[in-house]
Amino acid sequence: MNALKHWANPLLLGLQYLITLGLLTISSIATAADTPYQIKPEPEWLQLASLIEEEKRPALRLDNHNARTAKSWALAFDNDVLVPGGRDQDYTYGINFTQTGDNARTALISLNKPLVALDQWLGNEHKSLGLQETFSREIGVFGFTPEDISISQANHNDRPYASLIYLSSSREQIDLIDNIAWKSTLTIGALGLGLVGELQDLVHEVTNSEKPQGWANQISENGELTGRYVLARQRYFDNASDNLEVKSTIQTSIGYLTEASWSLSFRSGRIHSPWSSFNPELASYGEKSSYSSNAKPVDERYFWAGVAFKARAYNAFLQGQFRDSAVTYDHSQLNPLLVEAWAGYTFAFKHGYRISYVLRGHSSEIKEGAGDRNLLWGGIIVARSL
Repeated sequence: MNALKHWANPLLLGLQYLITLGLLTISSIATAADTPYQIKPEPEWLQLASLIEEEKRPALRLDNHNARTAKSWALAFDNDVLVPGGRDQDYTYGINFTQTGDNARTALISLNKPLVALDQWLGNEHKSLGLQETFSREIGVFGFTPEDISISQANHNDRPYASLIYLSSSREQIDLIDNIAWKSTLTIGALGLGLVGELQDLVHEVTNSEKPQGWANQISENGELTGRYVLARQRYFDNASDNLEVKSTIQTSIGYLTEASWSLSFRSGRIHSPWSSFNPELASYGEKSSYSSNAKPVDERYFWAGVAFKARAYNAFLQGQFRDSAVTYDHSQLNPLLVEAWAGYTFAFKHGYRISYVLRGHSSEIKEGAGDRNLLWGGIIVARSL
């Protein structure tokens, strides 16, 4: 018995020592987990730089679904009078309002559910550990006129009057690992409604300028339902510069504009927002011209430009749709290959507001006659990130 006590006492003491050491270790680990890595605060400039870089290169997470999505709104106004020299013809004006964020996905007035269903049916579903989704919706109007708006009769030697009132929903799937983004858009609208011409009449009355006389001859006069589905794949070319971003985009669409295109675009300057948040290459006339952003409020300013090459199979604004129209063109009378280019400048402020000006144009859509001319227009975009 004495021998047993001789061995047991040291053993018990050893176990007690190990248990005490283990508890101390666990306590120190827990304390370390609750204690900041740096007790002394980082300098303010270092914290700001870290936040900017985090926003520009969002952290990859397994649960990254909408983790970095911010809300925003944007209002765009396009008009050919915003071009130096002033004009009133072709794509003459457009107004649209865009909302980005989860509300755009869940809103009662939204095309998101049919858009997602269409994406799934077409196989536009992408999986990645770094996948991020953003949603937006847009409402807008835009119109076209011939060069001579004083003629009330149908003018078969120039482009027809045409208009669109539309609602669209967009979904963007961004692969933060491979720097690729897929953006799909579903649009439902109406051609030929009188509201677009009435709005132009009102503006011309206020500015004391000549009123257009030929809106009664517009494409699908009195209204016709139309729609469009667009799918774009964007690829960001990573480089060592924080002041330059370059990306290419392949885009295809079917509907009132049926076409395929490839574009190359860049922005340069003081850039702090993610590359996927800025998409001027996706604009089609007035649609998607508002460049709403999923970026958080940042202070930045940059110049941006790009060029697109398009192969167009159908354009309802020139060829009409199912209803008879006073002036239309056959496909053989139109140029199937177009070149489009744009250039703009953006100021963004840390409280969330941003303002942009853009000059955009493309080569002639019509082969012969008075309508054979290049199109050129300007735009102003005011937006806010929330």
